[in-house]
Amino acid sequence: MTDEQQEDGANGAGASNGAGGAGAGQAPNSVEALTAERDEIKDRMLRIAAEFENWKRRARKEQDDAEAKAREAVLRDMLDVVDNLERAVGAFEGNNAGTGKGAPAPAPDGAAVLKGVNLVLRLFQSKLERYNVKPIAARGEPFDPKIHEAISRVETADVPPGAVAVELQRGYRIGERLLRPAMVSVATAPAAKTPEGGGA
Repeated sequence: MTDEQQEDGANGAGASNGAGGAGAGQAPNSVEALTAERDEIKDRMLRIAAEFENWKRRARKEQDDAEAKAREAVLRDMLDVVDNLERAVGAFEGNNAGTGKGAPAPAPDGAAVLKGVNLVLRLFQSKLERYNVKPIAARGEPFDPKIHEAISRVETADVPPGAVAVELQRGYRIGERLLRPAMVSVATAPAAKTPEGGGA
């Protein structure tokens, strides 16, 4: 081996050692950098989780408040109906209070009572319409299990077989959604009558 080759080898070894020393010196810095980055990411994730929990609490409170306001609006409208019913009952009781001890109470005016009930019913229906609650057509309509609930079958020729013959309880929609199905009786064809006196 020549002197030049030995010198080059020594220089190469020195360079390698220098690089290795530099790498060993940088290792602690790399660990510290990774630790700091990890802590930063962890802190960021904790903040995001806390913000998400706060958002969920706010959303839940807003939903509860909206539901409470909706219930209150409906109940306030129902109180108008209750007020009218109480007035009707009060007027009826006032008319039947009698004129004195032992005096017979006057007979109730059926037409006036019916008129009062009809007024309250119309008021109630107008309140329902305000909330987009509408009755479902039933009698004479083809039976539809999506909006009708069949309770029985009735033999009749008044409506086609398979149609609603009797509406036992009115059904309602709220918007496009079913609020309550109509309870109905479904028509079947009348049984064929056998001729009298038939036979051989």
